Amino acid sequence: MLTRSNRTAEVNDRPFNNLLRRLNAADHELLAPHLTQDEAKSNALLYNAGDDVETVYFPCGPSLVSYLVTNEDGRDVETVLIGREGAVGGIVSQGFLPAYTRIVVKFGGPFARLPVSRLEAAKLKSPSLRNIFARYADCMLAQIFQSTACNAIHSIEQRTAKWIVSAMERTDGENSVPLTHEQLATLLGVGRSYASRVIQTFKAEGVLETRRGSILVRNPPALRQRSCLCNEAVKSHFEEVLRGVYPDPEKDN
Repeated sequence: MLTRSNRTAEVNDRPFNNLLRRLNAADHELLAPHLTQDEAKSNALLYNAGDDVETVYFPCGPSLVSYLVTNEDGRDVETVLIGREGAVGGIVSQGFLPAYTRIVVKFGGPFARLPVSRLEAAKLKSPSLRNIFARYADCMLAQIFQSTACNAIHSIEQRTAKWIVSAMERTDGENSVPLTHEQLATLLGVGRSYASRVIQTFKAEGVLETRRGSILVRNPPALRQRSCLCNEAVKSHFEEVLRGVYPDPEKDN
């Protein structure tokens, strides 16, 4: 049995993805020989709708991935952000099925990759591994459900604050978020000019300021006050179902 200090050292040797670090040593050993690591740039396409899902991608560190649904007018609407708390590709569907949405790298950075076939083979060998990924799939669906409700009932201002806070939490707690007006508009499902007006309001209130290609949060408490409680609801579900996996800047660094 690993001691606490040895367990910490063993976990820290893994990719900086909380889901992978949540695995016990035996389950991680089933996956480790097949994991590869590399970098992905912002806006890199992981899957188009209809593509065969053959690879699981684990965002590491500040990397973020978004699910985009394309509407009949050609606009993309963001449904959920996935960071180091999880993975995309073959998680809910168990792979070898077509992707329903476009999956795109929102913030570039390190990723771990794993063939879906290897993950499925490992699940057959380990009930505990199946359990972890089933619980993560539940958490991911909770994020999607909450996002759907949020889009229906909360104001653009509340949703803007929510998305910025969500991105900030997943970028190591840094107050500077590499989010453009255009990307924010996609997150909100509105036109760029509408998103820019909301940002200008927050700037006038001293909550944030904009820099080239990024947003600097000047007053995080004020931003959180303007946000809806959807992020907190998702965090609470993660803590119930898969404790310690949702990003917590105070514990992850």
